[in-house]
Amino acid sequence: MNGDTAAETPTGTDPTAQGGVGVPVLTDQASPAVPAPRAPEPEPERPRSAGAAWLRGLSRYGYTPAPQATLAERLVPPMPDGPGVTPDRVAPWPLLLRLGIALPEALWSWLLRWAGWLGPLAVALFAGILRFTNLGQPHAIIFDETYYAKDAYALWHGGYEINWPDGANEQIIAGGPVPYRPDPSYVVHPPVGKWIIGAGEQLFGMNPFGWRFAVALLGTLSVLMVARIARRLFRSTLLGCVAGLLLAVDGLHFVLSRSALLDLVVMFWILAAFGFLLLDRDHTRARIARRVGGVADAAAAQRLNLGWRPYRIAAGVCVGLTCATKWSGLYVAAAFGVLTVLWDAGARRLAGAGRPYLWTLVRDVVPAFVSVVVVSAVVYVTSWWGWFASSTVPGRGGYGRDWAVGRSTDYPWIPEGLRALWHYHSTVYDFHTHLSDPHTYQSNPWSWLVLGRPVSFFYESPKQGQAGCTVSECAREVLGIGTPLLWWTGAVALVYCLWRWAARRDWRAGAVLCGLAAGYLPWFAYQQRTIFLFYAVAFVPFLVLAVTMMVGALIGPPGASRDRRIIGSAAAGLLVLLIVWNFLFFYPLFTGETIPMDDWRRRMWFNSWI
Repeated sequence: MNGDTAAETPTGTDPTAQGGVGVPVLTDQASPAVPAPRAPEPEPERPRSAGAAWLRGLSRYGYTPAPQATLAERLVPPMPDGPGVTPDRVAPWPLLLRLGIALPEALWSWLLRWAGWLGPLAVALFAGILRFTNLGQPHAIIFDETYYAKDAYALWHGGYEINWPDGANEQIIAGGPVPYRPDPSYVVHPPVGKWIIGAGEQLFGMNPFGWRFAVALLGTLSVLMVARIARRLFRSTLLGCVAGLLLAVDGLHFVLSRSALLDLVVMFWILAAFGFLLLDRDHTRARIARRVGGVADAAAAQRLNLGWRPYRIAAGVCVGLTCATKWSGLYVAAAFGVLTVLWDAGARRLAGAGRPYLWTLVRDVVPAFVSVVVVSAVVYVTSWWGWFASSTVPGRGGYGRDWAVGRSTDYPWIPEGLRALWHYHSTVYDFHTHLSDPHTYQSNPWSWLVLGRPVSFFYESPKQGQAGCTVSECAREVLGIGTPLLWWTGAVALVYCLWRWAARRDWRAGAVLCGLAAGYLPWFAYQQRTIFLFYAVAFVPFLVLAVTMMVGALIGPPGASRDRRIIGSAAAGLLVLLIVWNFLFFYPLFTGETIPMDDWRRRMWFNSWI
């Protein structure tokens, strides 16, 4: 029925129609004829909320409420571009209109379809150029590369880590033969991160470029991932590109991307798990919208079986790979398991389910536990396949592989290999909980957000004529520190996200805080241990997402006035440019470039950075 017909045809309101109680529905039933006009009866006064009165007051100043979204749009807000978005739905960019540039419809359609990939790919290309340029410098084994680069080599050549002879580092850096010997070593981290590092060594050799290659690749891919995740989270390709750019110019992420350490690998799998959960959220809600229909339906929402969810299983695989790199992934499994269940409860509530948390407990908790926890446990145990496959002859297999051979047990039905692995893990747990050897660069997690104590991965003091030094005294350092302006802005952005989550019930802020809490808060339980700032790289993407959310608030909502958007965009752009400048200022300290000692001192803003 079109608008003109509705205006000419008398209509009635059927409160019992499919629209639901209190929803006006047009019907074809004509109203009875009236013999003579009469004064309209006064309508009963409706209760007015304070919120409605406030909105009516704002309307005097030009405020126009946004149109009511459909149930499907509330469950899954539309994307700004991508497949299915056509020129008739999206106007050309305002900047093009102001410049008088009219794009052909075919080109505009192509841009709309692929803009969600083109922008993030461009940012990832920029990040990749930064990370792979002079990746083999410093030509040295820096910081904990002395463990992981060699362990990675041993895994690929024997399936387990080994003890290395004295002088192995010097021999490897000199390009001589690798002094491999099958003597098992006691290691305290699972193998996945080392398998990944070793893949680069297999491709490019046992040299600094080789053992850093795979980690640099993951660092570059994580920039692409965070751009796509932010785009889906905030429904804005622009904000997605901002998030990718901010991660690309974070100093800690940059340094860890150029070092053969495990922590960047941990960050990658955490981010991948979060991205898969976000995809699962959208796809599951789209399925709910199709099954429930155009209006909320309590019965359908309560009995709905959400079925096969491959994206959530993929998230469980990524969580398992996180745990199989470092045990800190256990906290991620718990946090993300709770997060996906809460998202399911929110979807059922929006679809009309009464007591949504009860129905989620009945229908969703067990599948979520299997998808995230059970799947990750299977992946974790499988990751030790090299250790399982090694010999049980003492001194000829993985460390502790022979522990259960011939040993009596109350659980004979458990295979010897699993019992040996359990014993090995009990000793590793004891090591981690009692590690307290003082270290020059250890720090307390309370100081991480303000970058209180960075970690020097590499330092030299070349004299004039050495290593490119052109003055009397120079410095050459790789400093594991975040871009200061980004991190300090991130601390403010976290407060903003807490407000958005607590006061505005913004699920996006809650998701960002969940990821950050999973990577950050557990370290407060181990303040007596020897821990370092670079562990924080695990939650850097979520810090970046928090800053991006605040940047979006600075720019302003689509319905804001032109002046508001211009001022907000200028402020947001200035903030991003300052962060990029700050990264460039510290760039020599991220890459180990030789700089005059005075320039090095100008970058030591605090004594605790030295």
